[in-house]
Amino acid sequence: MYSEWRSLQLIIQSDRGHMSVLHSYPSNVGKDVANAVVRPLGQGLNSSSATSNESILKTDKEVKWTMEVLCYGLTLPLDGETVKLCVDVYTDWIMALVARRDSIPQPIVKEPNLYVQTILKHLQNLFVPRPDYAHNQISLCMRVLVAVQKLARESVNMSRETWEVLLLFLLQINDTLLAAPTVPGGLAENLADKLIGVLFEVWFLACTRCFPTPPYWKTAREMLANWRHHPAVVEQWSKVICALTSRLLRFTYGPSFPPFKVPDEDAILIPAEMDNDCVAQTWFRVLHMLSNPVDLSNPAIISTTPKFQEQLLSVSGMAQEMMQHPCLKQLPQIFFRAMRGVSCLVDAFLGISRPRSDSAPPTPVNRLNMPQASSTMNTTPPHSRRMRSVTVTKATVKTSSGSTAHPPKVTHQTSTTSPLSSPNQTSSEPRPLPAPTRPKVNSVLNLFGQWLFDAGLVHCRLHNGMNRDGSMTASFIQILLSYKSCITTPAGLDVRRKPSQISTENMVANPLFDANEFPDNYEAGRAEACGTLCRIFCSKKTGEEILPVYLSRFYMVLIQGLQINDYICRPVLASIILNSPALFCSDLKGIDVLVPYFISALETILPDRELSKFKAYVNPTELRRASIHILLSMLPLPHHFGTVKAEVLLEGKFSSEDSSLHDKPVTFLSLKLRLVNVLIGALQTETDPNNTQMILGAMLNIVQDSALLEAIGSQTELSVGDSTHISFKSHSRNSSGISMTSTGSSEATTPDSERPAQALLRDYDTASGLLIRSIHLVTQRLNSQWRQDMSISLAALELLSGLAKVKVSVDSTDRKRAVSSVCSYIVHQCSRPAPFHSRDLHSMIVAAFQCLCVWLTEHPDMLNEKDCLIEVLEIVELGISGSKSKTSDQEVRHKGDKEPNPASMRVKDAAEATLTCIMQLLGAFPSPSGPASPCSLLNEETLIKYSRLTSTSKNHFRYFVLDNSIILAMLEQPLGNDQNPCPSVTVLIRGMSGRHAWTMQLYHQPRGSRASQKAFVPEPHPPPKDDVGIKYNVKHRPFPEEVDKIPFVKADLSIPDLHEIVTDQLEVQHEKLKKLMAKQILYENTLEKISEERLSKTLFPDPVTECIPPPPAQEFQTARLLLSHFGFLSLEALKEPGNSCRPPNLIALDSTLAGFFDDIGYLDLLPTRPFETVFIFYMKPGQKTSQEILKNVESSSNVQSHFLEFLLSLGWPVDVGKHPGWTGHVSTSWLINACNGSEGKEQEEMVAPDDTGGGIFNGEKKALYYADALTEIAFVVPSFMESSTDSSESGLTSQEAETQMDLLPSLLKQTPLTLELFPNHSENLSNSQRLSPTQKSKRLPLGRTVPPLGPETKVIVVWVERFDDIENFPLNDLLPEINTGVETTTNSSTSLRTTTSDKDVPVIFIHPLKTGLFRIKVQGVTGKFSMVIPLVDGMVVSRRALGFLVRQTIINICRRKRLESDSYNPPHVKRKQKIVDIVHKYRNKLLEPEFYTSLFQEVGPKSLNP
Repeated sequence: MYSEWRSLQLIIQSDRGHMSVLHSYPSNVGKDVANAVVRPLGQGLNSSSATSNESILKTDKEVKWTMEVLCYGLTLPLDGETVKLCVDVYTDWIMALVARRDSIPQPIVKEPNLYVQTILKHLQNLFVPRPDYAHNQISLCMRVLVAVQKLARESVNMSRETWEVLLLFLLQINDTLLAAPTVPGGLAENLADKLIGVLFEVWFLACTRCFPTPPYWKTAREMLANWRHHPAVVEQWSKVICALTSRLLRFTYGPSFPPFKVPDEDAILIPAEMDNDCVAQTWFRVLHMLSNPVDLSNPAIISTTPKFQEQLLSVSGMAQEMMQHPCLKQLPQIFFRAMRGVSCLVDAFLGISRPRSDSAPPTPVNRLNMPQASSTMNTTPPHSRRMRSVTVTKATVKTSSGSTAHPPKVTHQTSTTSPLSSPNQTSSEPRPLPAPTRPKVNSVLNLFGQWLFDAGLVHCRLHNGMNRDGSMTASFIQILLSYKSCITTPAGLDVRRKPSQISTENMVANPLFDANEFPDNYEAGRAEACGTLCRIFCSKKTGEEILPVYLSRFYMVLIQGLQINDYICRPVLASIILNSPALFCSDLKGIDVLVPYFISALETILPDRELSKFKAYVNPTELRRASIHILLSMLPLPHHFGTVKAEVLLEGKFSSEDSSLHDKPVTFLSLKLRLVNVLIGALQTETDPNNTQMILGAMLNIVQDSALLEAIGSQTELSVGDSTHISFKSHSRNSSGISMTSTGSSEATTPDSERPAQALLRDYDTASGLLIRSIHLVTQRLNSQWRQDMSISLAALELLSGLAKVKVSVDSTDRKRAVSSVCSYIVHQCSRPAPFHSRDLHSMIVAAFQCLCVWLTEHPDMLNEKDCLIEVLEIVELGISGSKSKTSDQEVRHKGDKEPNPASMRVKDAAEATLTCIMQLLGAFPSPSGPASPCSLLNEETLIKYSRLTSTSKNHFRYFVLDNSIILAMLEQPLGNDQNPCPSVTVLIRGMSGRHAWTMQLYHQPRGSRASQKAFVPEPHPPPKDDVGIKYNVKHRPFPEEVDKIPFVKADLSIPDLHEIVTDQLEVQHEKLKKLMAKQILYENTLEKISEERLSKTLFPDPVTECIPPPPAQEFQTARLLLSHFGFLSLEALKEPGNSCRPPNLIALDSTLAGFFDDIGYLDLLPTRPFETVFIFYMKPGQKTSQEILKNVESSSNVQSHFLEFLLSLGWPVDVGKHPGWTGHVSTSWLINACNGSEGKEQEEMVAPDDTGGGIFNGEKKALYYADALTEIAFVVPSFMESSTDSSESGLTSQEAETQMDLLPSLLKQTPLTLELFPNHSENLSNSQRLSPTQKSKRLPLGRTVPPLGPETKVIVVWVERFDDIENFPLNDLLPEINTGVETTTNSSTSLRTTTSDKDVPVIFIHPLKTGLFRIKVQGVTGKFSMVIPLVDGMVVSRRALGFLVRQTIINICRRKRLESDSYNPPHVKRKQKIVDIVHKYRNKLLEPEFYTSLFQEVGPKSLNP
């Protein structure tokens, strides 16, 4: 920077301005003269009278002569008052530039600048160290420094010459005291802080008022390099450069850039009047005033300054003794402080500034015993080192030491604090994100890269065989060679560096360090530099290009820092891990070649439960958390790159070991087992709740990814992005530099080539094995270590729920293990003592029941096994009643004998939901209506429409309530089935689980027999066969012939014959009777003849006389039959239970009462499953407004193809007009046959999905939908519409939604067949109501309730092309677009609407990486249930698993929110409450006789259709 300018050091050394004439005389003469002359001057200053205070010196000649005496007086010993009086006089006279005083001689007042310049040169004598009376000298020096401070601050008349003399004066006195080796308790040690502080303050004042010329800057830099062995020098430099940086950032990046806060006492060092240009110029010069701070790691440079050399030659001439000087023991601490200062500057430029700590951090606790080597050292002083260029593109030469075969010997001390926390934050604070307007990585590295790269490789070693591989490219050799050198020293003189140091062929061993006296602990500074580099590269913006030379040097630093084979440098390792959580998420070119090294480091950290060797440096929990973050970002790599071979160019080049055993290329897929080993080991040893939850999320990620990969039968998925993003080749490179041994791991891992074959065949190398292993691990810990911790328990249950949905064939015993463990978990939590029962505990039990439901619905065949069914039902019974009926093999308590005592009503509700799931959903989902509706889509209007009734009145239904929980709507209708007549009744069953329609028929035969039986037809008579047999004409007698043979008796003769008693009169009558009889006989014979003739002509059988069975009955009182057959018509069923508020088991409802069908409609509107809404946005680079974001999804050309693929992986498209489920807005949800012809035509005219960027799924005509047995989700992609700003159909304002809710009762009375909440809502609003959301809304009558559909949880998913744009996502502006119309109040007459805050809305950001993977960021999930799995902040997921993991995270977020909400009731509870309300309002209170009579009466006019 100043190579063309000359230094002023020679001028300073040759300046004799501090010499007096009296120095030419004998010492006693000068002493006597000084004592005599100074005393009256001092007495005049100390006098209180105004006359005596006036100076006795009047002429210029007098003043100059007196100053010669004062100059000599300042060199006298401190045993008298002379020196003090000289200081008093001079400190008074130099104030002539500040204010006029009577005590100041007039010549000085007239020409203050000239005299002050001379005085400053004379005052140099005071700062020459005296052997005795050090305390007095310290106080006098402090007085002079304070006076100089005041002079510089308050003087307004100082000339440039005076400023320059003042600066040279300060440089001279600093050099006098600070350049020499530090003497403990000496003058330099006591004054160092004040000296350097005054120098910097005056220097900044000079920059403001009279900017120093380049020679002064060059001189200051050269002289400051000689003082760096004082901690105060680096400390003060760190303070002032931070204060300057704070000012610099204000005007460089503007007010929006995060401010770099420094302590007020540091900030005031920078004059307020210093303008921006001056700040910038001063900042850059002061930054480089310390020269290269990496020099502090090399005592050879620090101990070869001129003053050190003087002492070396004057003492013994032995370089060894000078290298062992006690003051050099502080170099590791000073080096660390310098690196911490540079680190603070880097953080400030990145926008993640941390407050600078003034307390000196502890040195790392490693005390390294350096091995001895026999070699003689050359004492020739080294050449001065020149400052190198700021860029890092040129290779420079650095001294280094020869390699040694002796490994280091490490001992440990204890330490209570950590110097490696980066940035300085507690474990509860989130890691700050870099500022969006931060400079580029190249810019930061242009400033600080050279220092940081060199510091990151301090005391590392590179062997001569580094470039023995001819295939290594020349450019890379040049890059590596740039690490070899940064110090120029003679070949014979060098510093011994320990085995983790750089060493090249021109380095020789150094025997000078005594292990007991020189703790060579430079790891802290190196660790700080490595951590800073990691933060710089992690701050890379999306699409930003970084120079390959910087990437290469950075990777080399990481490779060295992550070495664990010979020696583990734990401070460096910990610092790299702590500051690299986003390293694999930043799209760094070639970063994946470091995966094996990071895996080796994680194998050292994560399976180690205690991390006792790291506790001295860092918080173990924070270290494990950072390690888990890195693990999360590496998990998808083996599956993603598959058999691609990763070439690590530097492996095997840092040790002299024979690498022939490892000459096998490393494929990414071969790293999978190691990653899974680390993951499982981490889970087995982790104790922190947050860390454990992150691991659980990662387990579901890897299991699902493995399952999907096996499902598609693919081993690799190459990136569609930049093919050069990964540095890989197929030729033979080894992994010899990677140690596979895990410290503290439960199972040792060795290089793949050395591991036995069976060791690679783990039980989790397949998706099913990994799933089984995960189930075993989680279930084992769920019922042991984790069951007391709510956050881990919830995450473990969510993981089990996710594992249940993984489509992998698993043995039934493993599935039963999961179910049994959840059941055992519920039993344990329910059996805890009463004092432990809290809302949180009950939330854990509720979550366990929900997990149980997921497993049962995903694997319903498990309940086919008796033991599993019994176990599940016992748990349900425990949840509902509070105890099990069967507590042992002998004792059984029946339901009626138990007193219900559930753990809480929430637990009881969850158990009832589980029972409903078992009885209603298992094996019955999806229903005939499809997954969108688990209920029947039929209601009263539909049934009447398709019945044979002429009237469409709902009064044809009979309404009954069973057990106060089920409403039966019975339709008795003639079905006209002449072929197979039977009593039929159609029943709408409305219960807690929904609405179901059944048609029931009464048969007297089982279904199987009826299936093969034909309709009943009576058998006809057989035709007569007259030609069969012999016909006999026999006259039949009234009595047998034997009667005639019986003789008469007297009694027989007692009745006379007719002729014996006939008279004439009787004769006439008798004759007449005979004639009549004759006529009758003739007539009957004629008729018989005619009949015979007719009969002979008639076919057989005669249809007129044939017996025909009566027709089947068409009219049945089927409602009465059904109730009777089920036992509900007994007198006991109609009586109210004694001493109970419960109604009878059977209740009739009066459907004629006003409002009855409105309430039935309300009941139908209550959903049977939780419903969620997800709003998806697409954010292109640089966008900040909501309109820009909404317009992105209008065309497929505006979005990435993977975004459309992602949308379709979340759910399936549905037509909003025909969809019977949740659509994202209440106005269009839960429809039944709502589409007419015009709407169908509109659907046909819609834009094809191929022509849209996803905006077609904006909820207007189409939406994305997903549903399972337990939940339903609508995915809406809001798009920009012109009317979206004035309450268009795309989204109702909150006022409109309230208006729609108020209109609900009247709207439900409309005839169109629909279950939608607001059918034809826009037609029922006036124009003013549509266009003016501020219009006063109508109110329901008091007491009229609205179905409580809330509270709801809305989730936002944002696809961001540039990760830095997350900071600019306009969440507040987009909140109106995510309205669902759900009313959260229980009574619409009171406005209790809760406003949605942007902090309450969970947001999942998805950022596509160039590798084809996706980076996740989750924000807005707050509260005690903050961390939700499987997606956690910083995770990287594959394209295959993205949709599943996002959907599962959304489901878990909403479940957590419902657990946290005090106002949430499960759907079945809401429905049950509504049924109870309907019973209370519409109960038909009839006496038993009246009730029985009503069963035989018709409920409406019935007639058949013509």
